[in-house]
Amino acid sequence: MGASPAVFAVVFVALYVAHEVGDHWVQTSGQALGKGAAGWPGRWACLRHVSTLTVTKLITLGLALVVLDLALSPWAVAAGLALDAASHYWADRRVTLAALAERVGKGEFADLGDGVAAPAGTGAYALDQSWHIGWLFIAALISCIGGAA
Repeated sequence: MGASPAVFAVVFVALYVAHEVGDHWVQTSGQALGKGAAGWPGRWACLRHVSTLTVTKLITLGLALVVLDLALSPWAVAAGLALDAASHYWADRRVTLAALAERVGKGEFADLGDGVAAPAGTGAYALDQSWHIGWLFIAALISCIGGAA
């Protein structure tokens, strides 16, 4: 049996808030600019970003669980966060998500906007963020497996 719908809602909101903070405030400029670069420099920049993002999610979720006196399986939370981290890394390498967008007919949308003048106003950014939020939902579901009802 899994956690209650209310616990799931808390978990999802905590992960969503942490994602917004971690992806926009905790991420350094070097990580943001470098994570899509080819080779090991890009991989390391992306790994550093995903690591700090995952720690942000763990802290935020932990605070919510302590303050609200909720219980989740540590293994389920670890599995949810690991899947979320892997999906985030995959998308943030940029060429991967761009290739998927092309494959599913969203390449033209991904190309909308000026990535230099307003990177948060581009189609690529919208696809990136919606990808992350979709995986947050799945991570929250996984995190609630075996939790207290």
